[in-house]
Amino acid sequence: MNSPRIIATLILLTAPFLTLHCGAIEHNRGTGEPYALSGNRLAFHNWYYIRPGQLDWQNSEGKSVYSSGAEKAGRFESKFHYYDYPHGIQIVAHPAEKTGPVIEREKPWEEMGIRVSSLLHEEGVYRMWGTSQSAKGVDYGCYFESTDGLHWIRPNLGIVDYAGDTDTNLLEFDKPVSIFKDPTAQPEERYKTVWHGDFEPEQFEEYKRDHLWSVMATETDPGRFHSIRAAVSPDGLRWETLPRPLSVEPSDTNVVCTYDSTLKKYVMYTRNYMIGPRAEGFPNPTERMHQFVFRRAIGRTESDSFYEFPLSQVIVEPGPEKLPTDTFYTSCKTTLPGAPDHHLMFPAIYHQSDDTTSIEIQASYDGKLWHKIPGSPILEPGPEGSWDGGCIFTTHNLAELPNGDFALPYTGYLYPHKYPRGAWGYDIGMAIWPKGRMIGLEAEDEGEFATMAIVLPGSKMGINALTKRAGQILVEVADYNGDPITGHTFEDADPIVGDQFGTTITWNGESDLGVEKGTPVILRFRMKMAEIFYLDFE
Repeated sequence: MNSPRIIATLILLTAPFLTLHCGAIEHNRGTGEPYALSGNRLAFHNWYYIRPGQLDWQNSEGKSVYSSGAEKAGRFESKFHYYDYPHGIQIVAHPAEKTGPVIEREKPWEEMGIRVSSLLHEEGVYRMWGTSQSAKGVDYGCYFESTDGLHWIRPNLGIVDYAGDTDTNLLEFDKPVSIFKDPTAQPEERYKTVWHGDFEPEQFEEYKRDHLWSVMATETDPGRFHSIRAAVSPDGLRWETLPRPLSVEPSDTNVVCTYDSTLKKYVMYTRNYMIGPRAEGFPNPTERMHQFVFRRAIGRTESDSFYEFPLSQVIVEPGPEKLPTDTFYTSCKTTLPGAPDHHLMFPAIYHQSDDTTSIEIQASYDGKLWHKIPGSPILEPGPEGSWDGGCIFTTHNLAELPNGDFALPYTGYLYPHKYPRGAWGYDIGMAIWPKGRMIGLEAEDEGEFATMAIVLPGSKMGINALTKRAGQILVEVADYNGDPITGHTFEDADPIVGDQFGTTITWNGESDLGVEKGTPVILRFRMKMAEIFYLDFE
């Protein structure tokens, strides 16, 4: 009978191969059109919502002979016709504008620096958690609030006494690392957080009797037992640490966890590794040079219960398009504001050749299969000597500001990541995309595409788009069968021209989409020298 140790080893070592089957088709449910949106926003970060199109071979009478064995057509006797053929378009990411530091160091517990760990937008208030460090090297959990996402205050929480003063924004909990709000939890556990931490040796001996665990958790740093820990809170301020880890595996980075309302599961993104199995019969080498064979990667695991997760599997690893010295450091998994089914990552690429970092964007339609967006990197360190000139790391979540800008918090460091840290300094900045123009579907000249059939979440549609002086966008609404809806054809469409942000799309001056909410429709677009960032439904 296999022991938990052997089973865990097999799972860990075969993880890269298992991930080949973790995305795409869900075999337990029907596939195809129409698609449903989880929110009221539709963006084009990949080809998921765009029809691939299909050619149709036709005979001289215009009859379809597509793949027909009965038709004896010669080489030049048939012609072809395209159905919803997408062409002239590309997906591109835009670099962010940087602002910061957005919080000046003022308190004695902030002398060394302030780093951000989580950002939530709740009922008009932006809530940010982080950690600060005093000149003596003591870490403190801290909390900030803002009404605009850019100007922050330190609420007097009255939780922690610092040098006799209880009017502080400090938390007793010093690991507010990856916080999310659980819509399914009881009030006392509504907020949850996860982080990488150690597991006590005596607890591990008990744990491994009936749990799977990663051998790497014990071998990476002999004497340490790496694990992923968690805590729960009723308000995000007062925390209770869970006694047992969620998973026993190495994940020495900013672990991200959330509740996926589509899957109805808890999903966690971890630090994982691109590393092979050691040959049998050889002991674990402990010399320092052997610590540098791991290529950092991003892992994923999901669970019906928040209290225990399977070991994570690699979903993103450094590929041949990257330098051999580049690795993935943190994932910064998040979603598009207003569209919880549009999954995004802002991973930090650690350039080991010169100890620097840069940030790219990756997108996914299911949170499992990921693709880098052309145009990355979208964020890089500032000039040498500036407050973020050493290295940068983004943190979830991407937020929409009151003026429609998108903002992503990041921590900037004065020195490179592995630089001697005795005089390390770090502060919080914001990566800003004005008007939410972060990823666009672009036609440099003329382009055309049609969406998959989607169930309309509203009766009106707004657009965030930009065209050149001679450019325009036309939109057609078709029914489930692809037939244009009367009054909503390309001929009826009012051209979209110039800088249009939140502009309602109209046909002959009317904004109604021609069908009721909940009806499947296909949207067709003709673009000329234009870029579409997203659609909003009212």
